[in-house]
Amino acid sequence: MYTLFYAPTPNGKKITLMLEALDVPYQVIPINIRKGDQFLPSFLAISPNNRIPALIDHDTGIGIFESGTILTYLAEKHGKFLPANGSARYVVLQWLHWQIGGLGPMAGQNHHFNHYAAEIVPYGIKRYTEETARLYGVLNKQLADKTYIAGEEYTIADMAIYPWITLYEHQKQDISQFPHIARYLQMMAARDDVQRGMQKYADFDWETSLTESQLQGLIEQNLQR
Repeated sequence: MYTLFYAPTPNGKKITLMLEALDVPYQVIPINIRKGDQFLPSFLAISPNNRIPALIDHDTGIGIFESGTILTYLAEKHGKFLPANGSARYVVLQWLHWQIGGLGPMAGQNHHFNHYAAEIVPYGIKRYTEETARLYGVLNKQLADKTYIAGEEYTIADMAIYPWITLYEHQKQDISQFPHIARYLQMMAARDDVQRGMQKYADFDWETSLTESQLQGLIEQNLQR
């Protein structure tokens, strides 16, 4: 059993994709990042960088933050979606870290300057829209002769990258310029486990926030299951 601290962002969806693919029991605690739930002491005790997702493994009592670490931990614990050794392992890990260090931060800045900045900043819009396009080009080339991102098997690299590129319109990207990504998006969307992972908590309540006592209670309740 796992407890997942979650909001329906690309980083949160990485972990629901993994948990649904593993078909293991888990409970979700909603963390409303628009209302400041991520700054509650009980959450910070698990995720000191005040970011979702975070995970508690009921079997070990281990709490983990940072999406890439959570994916790697789950893959290694269950022996799935990450080769145990050899060059194939590092192909997966390099694309996982490509997302963490490149696509995620650049697309995130793209979202900010295109949609959320308090003022229009043409330089920021141009820089991050173009950098997102460059990264899409890198990924499109990688997918030209592969079924999945790291080869012919579904891995944690796909779980990390897919939720971000589903937002291509939000990122001002013309998907017709990236035909291999377009093919990949259709294939991924057809997977039952991907559908479940992407739709988890689709009715997330962005209007309600938690108090510290409520969050403590949810954690204690989940750990008793």
